[in-house]
Amino acid sequence: LFPYSSKGTMMDNRFATALVIACVLSLISTIYMAASIGTDFWYEYHTLSPAENVSEAGRSILDEFVSEEADEKTYTDALFRCNGTVGLWRRCITVPKNFHWYNSPETGMTTNCISFSLSDQFMEKYIEPGNHNSGTDLNRTYLWRLQFLLPFVSLGLMCFGALIGLCACACRSLYPAIATGVLHFLAGLCTLGLVGCYVAGIELLHKKLPLPDDVRGEFGWSFCLACVSAPLQFMAAALFIWAARTNRKEFTLLKAYRVA
Repeated sequence: LFPYSSKGTMMDNRFATALVIACVLSLISTIYMAASIGTDFWYEYHTLSPAENVSEAGRSILDEFVSEEADEKTYTDALFRCNGTVGLWRRCITVPKNFHWYNSPETGMTTNCISFSLSDQFMEKYIEPGNHNSGTDLNRTYLWRLQFLLPFVSLGLMCFGALIGLCACACRSLYPAIATGVLHFLAGLCTLGLVGCYVAGIELLHKKLPLPDDVRGEFGWSFCLACVSAPLQFMAAALFIWAARTNRKEFTLLKAYRVA
């Protein structure tokens, strides 16, 4: 049976199809967003010879990287030198398994990661990274905080929209789908804002700490998932709103016709 409209009449096939497609897009975008938040490949650094770089300073690089007192410059330098990857929650570097018996680049490598604590997410960024006396860089500080908060706001809006959609199905009403569409549109704006904040933050960081000549940086697949999630949210929003408004308008015209 087809879904029913707000007045108990059978819904047009067009609206049913639009709602199904919108739900699928919403589900895919939610999965993509959750995956991007939980993975560590938002930005990747590729070094020509990471093993040699690590061997020069031995275990001290790893010890400084995983230290709770590591500042932004310390762990960023380690990311440059050791094929680092950065996510919203963690940073990782690749180092040899055995520092003491390192003989050649073929030595086995291992990935070491450390999570950003909640205080790290809201910590001030400095005009000169690593120099606490250089003053607060407000632009980078608020960009960093927004890139942490916006994905959770986006997921929350989509989940709340899904809850409204379930209530609409239980009440056999299509009109609340407008609210679901609006929430998905706002979620798309949050995701788009997240992407923009992250790109701007990376560019500002690299102006303060330029990449060495033998290091190449690029956005990773976790970042790409977030980029794909935003248009999916906008498409789902458009379909929800179109189906609800058009169905409501046609029902109003049909009712006026019957009265006439």
